[in-house]
Amino acid sequence: MQSFAPGPTPGSERLALAFSNVGHSFSHLFMLLYPTVVLVLEQEFSMSYGELLALMTIGNILFGVGALPAGWLGDRWSMPAMMVVFFIGLGGASVLTGLTSSPLGIAVGLAFIGLFASIYHPVGMAWLVRNAVNRGKVLGINGVFGSMGVAGAGLTAGVLTDLISWRAAFIVPGIIAIATGLVLLVCVRSGRIVERKTDVKPGPEISRHSMVRAFLVLSVTMLCAGLIFQSISSALPKVLVVRLPQLTGGTALAAGGLVSLVYLFAAAAQLLGGYLADRYSARSVYIWAYVVQTPLWFVAASLMGLPLFFAVSLAVFLNTTAVPVENVLLAHYSPSRWRGTAFGAKFVLALGVGALAVPMVAVIHEVTGDFWWLFVILSILAILIVLAATFLPSESRVTSTIPPEASPSSVEKL
Repeated sequence: MQSFAPGPTPGSERLALAFSNVGHSFSHLFMLLYPTVVLVLEQEFSMSYGELLALMTIGNILFGVGALPAGWLGDRWSMPAMMVVFFIGLGGASVLTGLTSSPLGIAVGLAFIGLFASIYHPVGMAWLVRNAVNRGKVLGINGVFGSMGVAGAGLTAGVLTDLISWRAAFIVPGIIAIATGLVLLVCVRSGRIVERKTDVKPGPEISRHSMVRAFLVLSVTMLCAGLIFQSISSALPKVLVVRLPQLTGGTALAAGGLVSLVYLFAAAAQLLGGYLADRYSARSVYIWAYVVQTPLWFVAASLMGLPLFFAVSLAVFLNTTAVPVENVLLAHYSPSRWRGTAFGAKFVLALGVGALAVPMVAVIHEVTGDFWWLFVILSILAILIVLAATFLPSESRVTSTIPPEASPSSVEKL
């Protein structure tokens, strides 16, 4: 799937950024269709919410664990080719999930969705960084697309489930993903997208000691951040049904719509985080995002109704602000030739190990019937991130010059 065109062009780079952004939306949307769909499956399969939610555990684990081999393949084979596999595989797995007729079939379908979705973060984000001049800005925009996927998942699943059936919530998006993959394949085959093997804008030289130290610290923070994200994204539809009954009415559509509002509000945080990371110390921005976030999770534990909705919305906003900043830090401390593998390692921790959040949410709800302990745990995780992040090395303020091939005459700044 390699083109023999002479080299990347601004048009090729823009297409790469566009497909990467769409892929980010899809990776989150497909992984979060089920938490809304599950609200209507309790009656169909005569199973409890906790039992049904647990069906997505293997898929969530594969979403993270699959990131490391996917990143390695992206570094060693081809990032555009891996993205074609991502789109077509993800869409096919979703269609098959919608065609199944048993809890076991759903679990298997969700597992394949997780496996193919695992390709995006290590490959799509490394592909994005390689084609970006202003990393914070581009990662912020990419993050908005990710947030749109998170926000759109609840609404997409809710609308399709209420208007057609829960099966349509998987089949319709699946067909769209397959079509997107075929368009990308045509772009690669025709030479409209040519893979870049080096960064458009190389970063400053980083010492081996700083790289190792930063990755060890980020391993801790990324794991905790993954647990926070996975916990609240999988639990939020049910949290709103339980604690905001006057607005949700117990329906999947209403709960999904409110979840979408939370994450649409948080989408702007991606731009804010990217903007701040480009202009200030990414380390400081990262720490403060969690310092302010910590008390909000703790307060949310005891809130009901609209106060809960606003507290959670603000906490998710701050949590989302930290995402592009974390990615800027990881890109800063990882060499270009291993960046896919580095992002893969991140998402093994954030999404693979972080997938333990799903059974944790299920157990907490099964045992207590509520989510008080969940919010307390989220506040503790935020505190751990703050403590660990203080050990990050201070970023070098040295800015490397853009090489001739990345000058404004050949690369459109983003």
